[in-house]
Amino acid sequence: ASISFDVSFHEMFSCWNEGGRLVLIGEEERYDQAGLLEVMEREGVERLFMPAVALQQLAELADARGLFPSSLREVQTAGEALRVTEPMRRWIAALDAPLFNHYGPSETHVVTALGLKGEPGAWPVLPSIGGPIANTQCHVLDAAGNPSPIGVPGELFLGGVMVARGYLNRPARTAEKFLPDPFSANGARMYRTGDRVRWLPNGEIEFLGRVDEQVKIRGFRIEPGEVEAVLATHPHVHEAVVVARGEGTARRLVAYVVAHGARVGTAELRAHLKGRLPDYMVPSAFVVMDALPLTPSGKVARRALPVPDYEVSDERYVAPRTPAEEVLAGIWAEVLKLDRVGVEESFFELGGHSLLAIRVVSRVRDAFAVELPLRALFEAPTVAELAQRVDALRTAGVAVLPAITPVDRTAPLPLSFAQERLWFLDRLQPGSAFYNIPAAWRLSGVTDVSALERSLGEIVRRHEVLRTVFREVDGAAAQVVAPFAGFTLPVEDLSALADADRQGAVRRRSAEETARPFDLSAGPLFRATLLRLGDEEHVLLIGMHHIVSDGWSLGVLLRELSALYDAFRQGAGSPLADLPVQYADYAAWQRHVLRGEVLDRQLGWWSERLAGAPALLELPTDRPRPPVQTYRGASESIRFPAELLDGLQAVARGEGATVFMVLLGAFQ
Repeated sequence: ASISFDVSFHEMFSCWNEGGRLVLIGEEERYDQAGLLEVMEREGVERLFMPAVALQQLAELADARGLFPSSLREVQTAGEALRVTEPMRRWIAALDAPLFNHYGPSETHVVTALGLKGEPGAWPVLPSIGGPIANTQCHVLDAAGNPSPIGVPGELFLGGVMVARGYLNRPARTAEKFLPDPFSANGARMYRTGDRVRWLPNGEIEFLGRVDEQVKIRGFRIEPGEVEAVLATHPHVHEAVVVARGEGTARRLVAYVVAHGARVGTAELRAHLKGRLPDYMVPSAFVVMDALPLTPSGKVARRALPVPDYEVSDERYVAPRTPAEEVLAGIWAEVLKLDRVGVEESFFELGGHSLLAIRVVSRVRDAFAVELPLRALFEAPTVAELAQRVDALRTAGVAVLPAITPVDRTAPLPLSFAQERLWFLDRLQPGSAFYNIPAAWRLSGVTDVSALERSLGEIVRRHEVLRTVFREVDGAAAQVVAPFAGFTLPVEDLSALADADRQGAVRRRSAEETARPFDLSAGPLFRATLLRLGDEEHVLLIGMHHIVSDGWSLGVLLRELSALYDAFRQGAGSPLADLPVQYADYAAWQRHVLRGEVLDRQLGWWSERLAGAPALLELPTDRPRPPVQTYRGASESIRFPAELLDGLQAVARGEGATVFMVLLGAFQ
């Protein structure tokens, strides 16, 4: 190992402690795997330590060339998650030497070890990191600091005599990572690793990945390590690393793959993952590399991984041939942020996903004046295929919906159907906070409160729905848009409280704001409060009623708030263009379109499908329903084995249903 790697001390002192002879090598030999094998044979090396990635490369070369140092009696590895490849199995089997998988951060050195036993051909692709060694304590804790049960993931904390004192001249970092050990009676400290693991029934620990490597893409929490593990089961994949790139709706999973034996294509890798993972976990791009970049200590240098090229190569590019293909190719290029799109390229292989698909379908409707369902893009994912669908709809003379245009604000404005439902529920049970939409964002760094207040005010000015109230006019519900009269951001200073009390106050205020009901007839239906925790630490609480917002809108609000705050903080004007239509215009459009024959046809379709359905869905719960719904409840998380989930998804696909519908049917 490199002298900068803490394992180099393990190599040296364990050898000297046993009276062994230490073989020193130069940098050239360390990187020359064939030369390293020759040194091992010439010097009679008995014990070898290598970082996991370097060991994979060495085993592949040694297996291909038939190089088996006759003196080697033991192989040790650490540094990265070990993946047992076929060349490694064959090489270790030929050596007849045990393989030890070690785990340990530099702050503690080695704390767990696993000696792989039995025939190498039966070793798992991703072995565990073993159990704690002597004088070591391993704690798997949940977010609240409680021990996680067997099989339930948590973060790994390490205690014992090997825990370092801290970081030199970095007290804040030391306090963050070296914590009091609540499981020790002598006031010892434990180290917070930042690694996600879980206990196995046999007392070993399974490594799942880094806590900070867990990513959230389009609302789904994804462990890149899970995707890497499935990629590693492909017979032609030697190494694989999965990372998230981009921001917001442009955030995508990218897989970097080193193949062995035969070259492997993107379509083959995608098909391999689709049969084993949900769609949202399948990377948008695959980059096949000759080798992964490594740090001096032999770990994968993730920051050095190249940015994927979503562009279509000249050899594969097929230019649009019809007007419809030309328009669609332009829409795709705009949404996917590409210079050009060939008509034979799959939307999803170019980095598209469900949220971007919604944008494409919306633009297609505007461009061609046809009602194209979202599923059409999934069924016809290339420009050429989708152009045929669009042309068929236009030829069939499908009814063209009118455009949404601004309506007169002097007359009472109707509610959309969704708003009418929420208004009715509020009248049925006034004062309920069940349809509140809360959000809390922590702001780290210097916060310009004036710019933040002005940004929120500009959002309220831009979006009429945030200053709209709902009243009864002539026996019917109507929207009333209030003129913009400025916006004030209340600031509550909690900085004088002790740290524990301050965090408790944040939770209490957040809960209070979440539970505070809205008055739909008086408003306002949008409110914000800034909690000051310190000079460079704030929490922004946002609250809206569902009648003026939804989950998607929170993303819009955050993007606009970021753009406006950045501009106002620099003394510039608003970078956002005025909106051509408002939600009230959409509500009026919806009421105009969905009436008469169109509404009767849709109602008839649903009436036919729901004929004979029970009036009330009675679930086999253990408690009778109360006369008045309380909304008090909880959620339970259950992990399904992958095989069971695959079967459920297969049933859902066969029935044209969602997994939710299958599970609800099973529960009922």
